[in-house]
Amino acid sequence: MKKQILVVALITSASYLMTSCGAPEAKQEEAVQTEETHDHDHADHDHDAMMEEAADAELLPVAEGAKVFFANLKDGQTVKSPVKIVFGVEGMTVKPAGELTEGTGHHHIIIDGAFLARGEAVPADSLNIHYGGGQTEAEIELSPGKHTLTMQFADGLHQSYGEQMSATITVNVE
Repeated sequence: MKKQILVVALITSASYLMTSCGAPEAKQEEAVQTEETHDHDHADHDHDAMMEEAADAELLPVAEGAKVFFANLKDGQTVKSPVKIVFGVEGMTVKPAGELTEGTGHHHIIIDGAFLARGEAVPADSLNIHYGGGQTEAEIELSPGKHTLTMQFADGLHQSYGEQMSATITVNVE
């Protein structure tokens, strides 16, 4: 049974990665909306299988001193949209999502939200942007005003590495 769940979850993860991870915000919203218009029972089954795999998965260790940071932005900086983000990471290696490998993970940006608890799955929506292709920089559209940006590093199943592997800044968009 666990092998069947693992196969379903891996197929689901691969399909999910091809449709939404690393997509620009507008395309990601389209991918999320498209998923929601499919047969509800089927979508719930795929999501449940992926969540079951994540629940059964061991949380990978995080090296002492490992961290993420915004390599090109400073807290309180005034920026123009689209905002370019360069992801910084020390003590871990960036690797595309899809499999659990110790010492690796990928980036996510959480707009106007806080870090996620260790082991919590990063949602995929317009405010929780996945870079599961292993991207090390991105551009995001933000409306004028004050926004928080939280960089969250997660494992191959999108499980958060927690506060240690997060960084939050505030930017003012002109």
